[in-house]
Amino acid sequence: MKVLRLMGSLAFVLGLFTAIFAGIPWSVITADNPVVPWWLRLAVFCLLGGILLVLLTVALEQRKNRTSGKDLPTAESLSRILLLNSENIPDREITGILGLVKGHTIFAIWLGNDLSALVRLVLGGELIEYTEMMGRARQIATDRMIAQAEELGADAIINVRYMTTSVIGSAAELLAYGTAVKISK
Repeated sequence: MKVLRLMGSLAFVLGLFTAIFAGIPWSVITADNPVVPWWLRLAVFCLLGGILLVLLTVALEQRKNRTSGKDLPTAESLSRILLLNSENIPDREITGILGLVKGHTIFAIWLGNDLSALVRLVLGGELIEYTEMMGRARQIATDRMIAQAEELGADAIINVRYMTTSVIGSAAELLAYGTAVKISK
């Protein structure tokens, strides 16, 4: 299903860009001759067919997800550094504060996924394209924060926080930050 949605998104994007960047200049240049060439007709059909294919696959996916009730898998970092969103570490003593560590990324999805999300806005349901985008962004920001803590020789990062802001359209910045500390063994 995902492959069909990707193909529909790709057809939409190719049709859209061909119609805009080739079709409009062509129509301006040849304003006297109203015959539409085959390539412009193909671009319009790709644009409309892509929208239809994305609409159908998103609707089928939503129907399937409603019946199965499946959730998106979560990714866990494989670092030796302990991450906590609290000030204290149970049964351990903080022996040194190494300072603030942070990681951030600005992430966006491509226009085809934006189209799928737009269709989901009409049909309702979770915008999984954005959920996946933010999950990847969160993992990248966390990994960068952990790498900074490893450079300092930290055993843990306490008071871990995440902050997100919208940059433009479907692009979002995600910042992960916390305090790198040394702990007793």
